[in-house]
Amino acid sequence: MAHIEQLPGRGADVAFCVDAVIDRMRALDAALPPGDGVGVFNRVYLTVTEEVGHRITAGDFPEPHASAVLGACFARRYLSAVDTWAAGHRPPACWRPLFQYRRHPGVRPLQFALAGINAHIGHDLALAVVDTCGVLRCAPPDLESAFDRVGDVLTALEERIREALMPGPDLLEIADPLTHLIGSWSIDRARDGAWLAARSLWALRTLPELAGEFTERLDDSVGLVGRFLVTPLRRSPSRSAPESGG
Repeated sequence: MAHIEQLPGRGADVAFCVDAVIDRMRALDAALPPGDGVGVFNRVYLTVTEEVGHRITAGDFPEPHASAVLGACFARRYLSAVDTWAAGHRPPACWRPLFQYRRHPGVRPLQFALAGINAHIGHDLALAVVDTCGVLRCAPPDLESAFDRVGDVLTALEERIREALMPGPDLLEIADPLTHLIGSWSIDRARDGAWLAARSLWALRTLPELAGEFTERLDDSVGLVGRFLVTPLRRSPSRSAPESGG
């Protein structure tokens, strides 16, 4: 299996980057049980990454190499959080709600998926843009096209995710708490915030103390949103407490 740390140069196969992370996510998908909240998000993200890989291979992206490297740097942030939690350490604050509530019976699958998307786009995407700039020796404006195309795929698939994970027609009732919850979060606003955060971090690259503080505050704020997204919405006789590890 290829390691996602091995990012190719411009002359290498652009599919290499995406194939490596797809291999890893498929392995996670096989290992995680169906009801696991991380497994729910992983399956969603695997679908997204496979779609990006297909479109890059088909030539749908005007800058395939930049898109592939951005996709790999992006996925690496999520996979690093998984490995950190598995090792018994604390992942970024944005990921903790998903990991801590991953087996809570009162949290619905759609909530798990949105909590993961919130963490990944709201926090990881900005840092992945900066990571990619370091790999390709460029600046964020040079990646705007790749950022937009990857974001378009995420937006389209997010709609499919909502449809696939909707528990039933009861969600059409405005009184259902999940209807209110999912209506309060927007992937478009998250994308816009990620692009602004990436440009801000790039501008702060010569001021490491401020950049570190900015990153920490970004992580905390996205984590707070994630905690609301996994608010248990139903009671169960077999309630389980959130995991306290990590």
